[in-house]
Amino acid sequence: MTKDTKRARRVVLYSHDTFGLGHLRRSRALASALTQSDTVQSAIILTGSPVAGRFTFPERVDHVRLPGVTKLSDGSYVSQTLGLDIDETTALRAGLIQSAIEQYDPDLLIVDKEPTGFRGELLPTLEWLSQRGTTKLVLGLRDVLDEPEVLAAEWARKGAVDATETYYDDIWIYGPESVYDPTKGLILSESARARMHYTGYLRREITDAADTPDDPYILITPGGGGDGKAMVNLVLSAYEQDPDLSPRAVLVYGPFLSGDVREEFETRVAKLDGRVTAVGFDSRIEALFAEAKGVVSMGGYNTFCEVLSFDKRAVIVPRTVPRLEQWIRASRAEELGLVRMMDEARDGMTTQSMIDAIRALPTQNKPSEAGADALLNGLDYVIDRTRTLMGLPALKSAAE
Repeated sequence: MTKDTKRARRVVLYSHDTFGLGHLRRSRALASALTQSDTVQSAIILTGSPVAGRFTFPERVDHVRLPGVTKLSDGSYVSQTLGLDIDETTALRAGLIQSAIEQYDPDLLIVDKEPTGFRGELLPTLEWLSQRGTTKLVLGLRDVLDEPEVLAAEWARKGAVDATETYYDDIWIYGPESVYDPTKGLILSESARARMHYTGYLRREITDAADTPDDPYILITPGGGGDGKAMVNLVLSAYEQDPDLSPRAVLVYGPFLSGDVREEFETRVAKLDGRVTAVGFDSRIEALFAEAKGVVSMGGYNTFCEVLSFDKRAVIVPRTVPRLEQWIRASRAEELGLVRMMDEARDGMTTQSMIDAIRALPTQNKPSEAGADALLNGLDYVIDRTRTLMGLPALKSAAE
């Protein structure tokens, strides 16, 4: 079966989004690049993110909100709002995914990070698409997933290796091969590895204008914020202990920082007389990155791309649980001279170490001085590769 070659080309991006903002924001950047280049004429993002509606989406990009799930402290999942058990919620999500894809009939499906989807919810759709044979299937992986042994066990448990081998035409790694191989520890066939493409990091830009402070500031961002309590506490303690610490800080809590924790932080911020100001969530955070004098963050994938894209001196305070992804990324980036990492074993997570790190920000090299620009060709690569998969001619460069 073949598609009508004259009809508008379409892409679906699947983003399971059980926690945080990373998958949705990465899918949004990809959808924007593919539609703006006219490689595809429209895009739909399938997402479980509870804050998807708070983002603006580019022209010709829309989203379908899947029923949300919440991960409990013991690692199990529950429905966010529906009162269904997790099996019922997964079945509902799986049905919505397949129905959307059958009706929209995309030329390309890009799956973010999870080859089988949340709890295997993608498998019926992948099998249907594979038998039909008219949609190209791509698995997109961030630059770092987890330490190899943990990743291998997780993928074995989920049947992810088998799904990757069976269904996907391409595997895109959203980072440079020179930085890290996220598939370390996975037993993939030569055929699967031949389908792997290192795209480079996904460059970010200001998509929505926003007001920024007139006075110099450093940006403090724990990403989605759900696991950002320790880092934010450390920054606030630094400004409380050192009354001369400057410049001022703009803190973006993220939408998932708990209400009780945020209330405690708000009380502390209020006592700092404007040296630290805070907002809960800003979907236009790119504008704050662009004007900041430096950044203190936890170092998730999207934040790291923004640090490189806007060429900001950065201190990364990576989490180490439940996975080592951020620590692996930050330590490798520090080796390359792109950022400074605060490592608990080496530096100690003390108030004084944070004061020292903030004071040293102005003397750090910018990422561009370590060759960051050469690492940021991911969106161009994705556009070129998509056109190849669809049998379209390559785009002419500006120089041609």
